[in-house]
Amino acid sequence: MMDWTDRHCRYFHRLLTKHTRLYTEMVTTGALIHGNQPRHLDFNDQEHPVALQLGGSEPADLATCAKLGETWGYDEINLNCGCPSERVQRGSFGACLMAEPRLVADCVKAMVDVVKVPVTVKHRIGINDNESYAFVRDFVGTVADAGCHVFIAHARNAILKGLSPKENREIPKLKYDYAYQLKKDFPQLTIILNGGVNNSDDIRGHLAHLDGVMIGREAYQNPYWLAAWDREFFGDENDPLTRDEIEARMNVYADAQVAKGATRHSVMRHIVGLCKGLSGARAWRRKMTGNDIERVAQVLAAVEG
Repeated sequence: MMDWTDRHCRYFHRLLTKHTRLYTEMVTTGALIHGNQPRHLDFNDQEHPVALQLGGSEPADLATCAKLGETWGYDEINLNCGCPSERVQRGSFGACLMAEPRLVADCVKAMVDVVKVPVTVKHRIGINDNESYAFVRDFVGTVADAGCHVFIAHARNAILKGLSPKENREIPKLKYDYAYQLKKDFPQLTIILNGGVNNSDDIRGHLAHLDGVMIGREAYQNPYWLAAWDREFFGDENDPLTRDEIEARMNVYADAQVAKGATRHSVMRHIVGLCKGLSGARAWRRKMTGNDIERVAQVLAAVEG
C-alpha cells in the first residue's frame, strides 16, 4: 500500500470506521533518519488507533525509528517482512528478511527494548519455492522469543524473483490453513490473517480460527464496505455516516489541507471508490475530481495494479 495509505487516506478511512486499526504505508528507516520526518510521521489525531509500519533491517536504525514513532504518538510499530518488491529487496528488507529469522529477532528486540507500544511483524508464509509449513512456524517462533506477540500473516509465499508485486498478490496459492495452524501452535500469540479477503462472510469465517483480519486493496478500492465493520465486528450500534456525509466532511478537510499547502487532488484521490457499484458512480467521480476523467482513470489503474 505504499503511496496509498497516507494520512489523507487514513483520515478518510477513519470517517468510515471508528474502531478498525489503521496502518501507515511502509516507511523506510533511511527516509526517517535522513529525510523529512514530519512528512512521513505527521498524522491526524482522529486516526487512532494507528500503527507505523517500518521497512528496514538494521536493528539500531529500527530502534531509532521505533522510538520516533512512539514519540510522535503511534499506537503500534510494525516491521514489514512481507513486501516482495525487488526495489525493497535491494534495501535488504521486506519479504527477503524471512530468510534471516535471527536478524528479524534482533530487529524486534532492539525495538522492544526502547518502546512501550507493541512491536508487531507482518510477513508471508514462505518465500520462493519453500512450501513447508515448518518454515513459517520456525520464523514465528524465533521472532516471538524476541518479544513480538502479534503476527500478521499474508497467507501466500513471496516470490522474490520473476513476479511483480501485483502478481505476488495473485499467483502464489493462498494457504489459509497455514495461518490457522500458526494459531494452534502458538495460542498465546495474536495471529492476524491478510490476503484475498474481500467480503464480510469471509472475515467472519476467518475470525472463527484467528484473532483478526487485515484488509488492504479491497478496503481502498471499495471503501464504503468499511462503514459496516463497526456494527458487524465491534458491536457499535451507531449508524455509519452516509456517503454524502463523508463526501461533505472530506471536502471540508480538503479545504483545510489546501490552506496548509496540500493539493486538492492529493487529498481527494483516495475517495474515488466511495460510490463503487452504485448507479451514476462514474459521473460522481468526474464531478469530484473536476471533470479530469483521465486523472481518475490513472488513479484507479494504479490502485488496481
